[in-house]
Amino acid sequence: MRKPKLRELAEAIRAVFQGPFTIKFPKQPSVPPSNVRYKIEFNEEKCICCGACVQVCPANARAIIDDKEMGVRRNIHYQDSCVYCGQCVNYCTTREGIKHTQQYELSSLTQDGYANEIQGELVFCEICGGVIAPKKQLLWIAHKVGALVSANPNLYLTLYRELGLTEDTAQRGETGPFRSDSLRLLCPTCRRETYLKETWGE
Repeated sequence: MRKPKLRELAEAIRAVFQGPFTIKFPKQPSVPPSNVRYKIEFNEEKCICCGACVQVCPANARAIIDDKEMGVRRNIHYQDSCVYCGQCVNYCTTREGIKHTQQYELSSLTQDGYANEIQGELVFCEICGGVIAPKKQLLWIAHKVGALVSANPNLYLTLYRELGLTEDTAQRGETGPFRSDSLRLLCPTCRRETYLKETWGE
């Protein structure tokens, strides 16, 4: 009978005094490293619902749904389809809107609870009622560009209304006499038509 190798013998003796090398999972789950790519969570304070994460997701595990009746944009992450590649985290516009966590035990007998979702208030065109962008996204850009915010009416109107420096001039889809339609929240199509009318006349 062959004698065991010295390395194996040393491991056996070490296990007698220090305990087994394996972990007692799931009773005592192991602590993963800090740089792992496990469950993804939204940061409600930093996510602006811009949809950049949806555009770069190779597994189509994300979706953007604009609910016009509720006036919100839903940013959804489907964990059961996610491959945890980290593209959404790397290309997040704010760099802080989503993050990986150390939670890796996600097994379940049903699909309930596998969809993470965050909502953001939408800003609508005051002429046609179309979606312009999430309010958080416009405010983030306004703070990012600083003094250049005055170059874009949608940015400075959203910012000034948030600060309470101006009042709403119209409700969504409302028409009527205004000092200048260009000083309203408008989608690209309505803004182009408004500028053409004010420049060349109707």
